[in-house]
Amino acid sequence: MMITVESVKIGKGQPLTIIAGPCVVESEKMILRTAETLKRETGTCGLQLVFKSSYRKANRTSVDGFTGLDFQEALRILEKVKTDLELPILTDVHNELEIPVVAQVADIIQIPAFLCRQTDLLVSAGRTQKAVNIKKGQFLAPEDMTEAVKKVASTGNQKILLTERGTTFGYRNLVVDMRSLVIMARTGCPVVFDATHSLQLPGGLGKASGGQPEFILPMVRAALATGALSGIFMEVHPEPEKALSDAASQLSLRQFPAVIGQLAILQETVKKLAD
Repeated sequence: MMITVESVKIGKGQPLTIIAGPCVVESEKMILRTAETLKRETGTCGLQLVFKSSYRKANRTSVDGFTGLDFQEALRILEKVKTDLELPILTDVHNELEIPVVAQVADIIQIPAFLCRQTDLLVSAGRTQKAVNIKKGQFLAPEDMTEAVKKVASTGNQKILLTERGTTFGYRNLVVDMRSLVIMARTGCPVVFDATHSLQLPGGLGKASGGQPEFILPMVRAALATGALSGIFMEVHPEPEKALSDAASQLSLRQFPAVIGQLAILQETVKKLAD
């Protein structure tokens, strides 16, 4: 199945789609600067870009964690990226009441991993007829995502993506089973690999999640080599160490060109092997 989002075509046989951007909207200046760089670099490599950032973070390790700017202000900034830079927007929702407002800006509505079994949320997202990206819960087998797909599809909406972001493996650790990508691809939905959240260490810093960003490149290489992927999801920040959310796992904007350059080369190799 191929999904068209504005000028981006997501699916097997299409150029790899990169879903990238800062974890959360921190300021207009930072978001626009990052989006401009991401667009330039993906275009240079012949890859497609969907810009992502959360207008709000509902799931924080600590009550003291940064949850975001004012709701309307954050959405305004995302809409500015969409109109000024002509980029499709992905952002996540947390309850059914937010969805009609968010759908006016977002081209892809994302269901967070912890909420992927919430029937009302999935159905409400499906009813917008926008593309819906469902992140696989850290507690689910990949086969279980078939039921999540059915919930969105029950609205007549077939524009569904599935994203792998790691599975709980003991305390404060995640592991990625690459078989999961192949299994989820059997649904017919485009499959995405979340390279940065898969390397989180949930609660690993006590009041915040830790991470192992040094493994981003090896993990995306491995995921792409399965031949099951249509996209790579990664959080990218100009200065990860100063990020207000997910500081320990985001990719530095400086490193982004080298990473996607390798992905572009690897995708061509995987395509040749598949042919």
